[in-house]
Amino acid sequence: MASFVLVHGAWGGAHGFRHVRRLLRAKQNDVSTPCLTGVGERIHLSSPQVGLGTHIRDVVNHVLYEDLDRIVLVGFSYGGFVVTGALEHIAERVAHLVYLDAFVPSNGESVWSHLGRAARSKIELGQDWLVTGPARDYDDPAEGEWMAARRTTHPQGCFTEPVFLSRPLESFPFTRTYIKATQAPENDIGNDAFSARHAKDSPAWRYHEIATNHMVANNRPEELARILGDLA
Repeated sequence: MASFVLVHGAWGGAHGFRHVRRLLRAKQNDVSTPCLTGVGERIHLSSPQVGLGTHIRDVVNHVLYEDLDRIVLVGFSYGGFVVTGALEHIAERVAHLVYLDAFVPSNGESVWSHLGRAARSKIELGQDWLVTGPARDYDDPAEGEWMAARRTTHPQGCFTEPVFLSRPLESFPFTRTYIKATQAPENDIGNDAFSARHAKDSPAWRYHEIATNHMVANNRPEELARILGDLA
């Protein structure tokens, strides 16, 4: 049995992992999917004060209060920034770190600095502190409708606040994996941001591909759950 902590991306919530959560639990794994402050089911807590540090603390406190150890920590999309920042506090509790079609930031980077200008232009500002994300496609229209009904805005501070990482990812004792979605549209904002070149060519990383677009957990939950199970 393994212990998984799955961290969702921007404009989403823990509900985006519901299929993968069910499949992993069916194999007797312990699975938790903390929802980040101000989005998803915690949209009622959205405010200009919510930033990347808030979301890092969400995940850190979840791990510490649940006393989770030897975890497989998974960050999806924006969640890559969150799990990276969490390492300063819980690295010793991580057995394996997984970036699921996600940002892999360096120390001092923010989402805004990581994205190119063309990608930033596709993200709409609402109020001064709220951001509306790009539309996403799903293989199953019913799944897309279900997810769209739960899509929220996202506090802009999460994208402008830099991440702190005191040492390179490769220097941590846990193992690392990048899972790349290979069928994103040509104009997808994540094509450059979610680059897997560093992992694909490095002996310090494991690398997997899933033939779908960015919404991997919704479109290919069985394949994703199988890869995660094998990693654990």
